[in-house]
Amino acid sequence: MSIYLTQKMPTIIRRLASICGQLLLLLALLCSLPAHAAIEDAASISAALSGDNVDNVEALDEDNAEPAPATSDSVAETPEIIEPSSEPDPPPIISGESTNNAQIETTPTPQKDNDIRQRITGIFSEIDGLQAVNVSVTQGVVTLTGETPNEKKAQQAINLTNRLTDVVTVEDRINRTLDVQDNVTTVYQGLKAQVTNLVKALPLLLVGIVLFALVTWFGSWLSNRKNMWQRLTPNPFVAELLAQTIKVIFIIFGLILALSLIGAETVLGTLLGGAGVIGIAVGFAVKDTIENYIASLMLSIRQPFRARDHIVINGQEGIVVRLTSRATILMTLDGNQLRIPNAEVFKGTILNYTKNPERRFTFELGVDANDDPLAAIKVGLDAIHQLAFVLDEPKAIAVITNVGDSNIILEFQVWVDQSETDFSKARSIAIRETKHALENEGFSLPEPIYRLRFNHKLEQAFEQMPQNNTTSGATLTTTVPSATSSNQVPSSTDDKDKEQAKARAKTILQGRSGSDVLDARPDDKLMEKVEQEIAENSDETDLLNNNSPQE
Repeated sequence: MSIYLTQKMPTIIRRLASICGQLLLLLALLCSLPAHAAIEDAASISAALSGDNVDNVEALDEDNAEPAPATSDSVAETPEIIEPSSEPDPPPIISGESTNNAQIETTPTPQKDNDIRQRITGIFSEIDGLQAVNVSVTQGVVTLTGETPNEKKAQQAINLTNRLTDVVTVEDRINRTLDVQDNVTTVYQGLKAQVTNLVKALPLLLVGIVLFALVTWFGSWLSNRKNMWQRLTPNPFVAELLAQTIKVIFIIFGLILALSLIGAETVLGTLLGGAGVIGIAVGFAVKDTIENYIASLMLSIRQPFRARDHIVINGQEGIVVRLTSRATILMTLDGNQLRIPNAEVFKGTILNYTKNPERRFTFELGVDANDDPLAAIKVGLDAIHQLAFVLDEPKAIAVITNVGDSNIILEFQVWVDQSETDFSKARSIAIRETKHALENEGFSLPEPIYRLRFNHKLEQAFEQMPQNNTTSGATLTTTVPSATSSNQVPSSTDDKDKEQAKARAKTILQGRSGSDVLDARPDDKLMEKVEQEIAENSDETDLLNNNSPQE
């Protein structure tokens, strides 16, 4: 057995070396050949290697490599192995090339190149500006030379060439002449063709314009039927909004009909797209205006106040003149016009005095601490009930609110009807009459009193002082108050002063001006100014409507 192996050893080594050489050659082929060719060679070699007969390996060895001769019988023959390059050679760089992404054929033929050249040449001959472009094709690579008047024509030639299926890539060597005559002639011919088409389309265009005008006119006529829209909805703002919406709908409908008639429907899509973009930009720019417009719509529907109502909006007091699409107009109590944006009105706090005309006012008076507060309350209420503008229901009342250092504080609460009585005047008159009634019944409205306490030595010093002490011709009279006295009895001088003041007031108030002062009716002048503002013609529609429901 050992003798047999010794005899066959050179043959086995030779065959193993041959197989190793073939594997290295296979790797080199896979790195250099295209992918599909490498796959085919690998399949054939694999089929050869998988055979049971060793002669198949030798046949494959003869087709792909030549073994080097052995130097001795004991050394196996090894083929010369060519090491493949670690990196493939980069493809040549072609300036101005444009590559077709279609799959490249493995076996190009000169016939196909000729067909490509003829096809491209035929196409260029039918297009203005491309007749001077020359075409050459080699291995599917198209080279464009010659001249074009501008860059646009050159790109057109390249794009047309790339559309052919058998084109591998396009090399751009076209010279852009930028000749003035050629370019001007092309533009002139284009404008001339457009003018010719426009002249031909003038009759159809006129029909489209007339159709658009008729539809728009009908929409405007329909939107101007204010009585019809007001019958459909009692709210004037909603009626106006509905009328304007109908008008816009008819304008868009007429535009669609006109463009459809002349075959320009795509223009409408462009216009609508541009209008949408512009609308977004304008929306951000006029955000406050849009907010006021929406607030106007909500206020016109809810009607939180009416014209001539006395209201307070976020501390701004006045009488309502009108509600417009942008602002609420008030007449202040000073007689000035006040405009408040509707967005602020809608979000603000609204106090409506006219909604419930009965309104209460309060005032405080103090009586002496020694007086009975309930008796003082009765005297004050009797005087208040004698006033004509004071309501019997709800009934006026008074309460004790505080006990001060030297007096007792009484609070009187009186109800009046604002529609017939001026609130400020009524309060002023009620305070006066209550004060006089308390004083006439002997109740005093004391001033702050300060109590002084002296120690025993100081009291003895005052007692020992002579009552008559003359110094420098002057007579000094000292009166020592009692240390235990807490109340001062009004002197006769104070009583005389009060009597004189009452007599003076009675004399003054007997005239005509006195009756005007004591008149608690509302000021007619302010309401006259309000009526003038309401009667004035304004370009803005008044959104207040007495027929609309009020929240």
